[in-house]
Amino acid sequence: MTIPSRQYALVDGNNFYVSCERVFNPRLEGLPVIVLSNNDGCAVARSDEAKALGVRMGAPWFQVRDLMDANGGIALSSNYTLYADMSRRMMAVIGGFCPEQEVYSIDESFLRFTGFGQWDLTSLGVRMRQTVRQWTGIPVGVGVGPTKTLAKLANRLAKKHPDFKAVGVCNLQDLEPWHRIRYFSEVDVEDVWGVGSRWGRKLRELGIQSAQDLKMADPETLRSRFSVVLERTVRELNGVHCMPLEEAPPPKKQIVSSRSFGHPVTRLQDLLESVSTHAARAGEKLRQEGQAAGLIQVFIGTNPFIPGEPQYHPGATVPFAGPVADSARLIQAARAGLRRIYRQGFRYKKAGVMLMDLGPAGVRQGDLFAQAPPDTRARLLAVLDETNQRMGRGTLRFAAEGVGQPWKMRRDRVTPAYTSDWDELPVVC
Repeated sequence: MTIPSRQYALVDGNNFYVSCERVFNPRLEGLPVIVLSNNDGCAVARSDEAKALGVRMGAPWFQVRDLMDANGGIALSSNYTLYADMSRRMMAVIGGFCPEQEVYSIDESFLRFTGFGQWDLTSLGVRMRQTVRQWTGIPVGVGVGPTKTLAKLANRLAKKHPDFKAVGVCNLQDLEPWHRIRYFSEVDVEDVWGVGSRWGRKLRELGIQSAQDLKMADPETLRSRFSVVLERTVRELNGVHCMPLEEAPPPKKQIVSSRSFGHPVTRLQDLLESVSTHAARAGEKLRQEGQAAGLIQVFIGTNPFIPGEPQYHPGATVPFAGPVADSARLIQAARAGLRRIYRQGFRYKKAGVMLMDLGPAGVRQGDLFAQAPPDTRARLLAVLDETNQRMGRGTLRFAAEGVGQPWKMRRDRVTPAYTSDWDELPVVC
């Protein structure tokens, strides 16, 4: 068999949020466990045991509470500080196995093996899986294929198909052609990377039921009926490289910071504190990206899921005379926008800001009449960001963000920040 000179691997954490929790609480092993979204609203991660009970992704907590309690299940609030730190550690270990890595999401990473023709990538995948588990405690699946789409498909087989699940590694190059046809025929077309449920329904109407059917379809016909994205998917299923490895993420086109409240909010002061907090957080992300914003949008909204509740979902956009990355100016603009749209008599459920018209922070169009910001502002913001990065978010913050913040989201079941807070380190007795 001829082995292509370039191979891709997708390494994916199994039930990642649940696995992070189990690293520090082994008593969760073997139990049905779910992690809930903001305000403990719905399930955003499930253990295999919870999936076996029939808990579906996105299920509201109040609908599955009795089922989980009856089966000894555990529900936890989302702990994104912990998950982000565990992701960073896991990606560092994975990156040690290959010089070319794309961190695709918090729990997924692509590797590109160029010039590894003499290597046994299946054995390397097994070793990678063992090392990640030993060094971080996170179980992962490994899929290997000639393109990113085929690596993604192989990863799905490694995690879900009984022929590969025990080892947790699937290398398509190890399979004979008729075996690939069999396995691809067992994968629903909706589960192919980039297809999804909406396109899946339309493809089924055309008689395309499985990954194998999609692989055999005419790419130009699908391009005319759908888009160039689906054409690329078909070509990648046939081993044609169409999707490059993105070792550095592309610059963001917008930055959003928003949260729903732990309880309905009616006071303008609480909303002002909330949008100030979101503007400060968005400004921090903006500076991390090395970008500046041309305008800011602030929005608030009531809860559309309460029958009979008066609804109000306004937004206001505030442009800047020039690019802005200073959190103080972002907060000032967000508060001005909020005052324009706030109305009494509504029970608000959510607030947030969106930064748009982003560009490199060092690029600024000259303005004869504008006053350049003093250099001391840049140094002040650098100190603010570095302090919060080293000492924890919120160590230094703007007074406009408030102190008590009674509107903050509800997290009644959150676990400690085991790896990022000295006061919450695990203790062994």
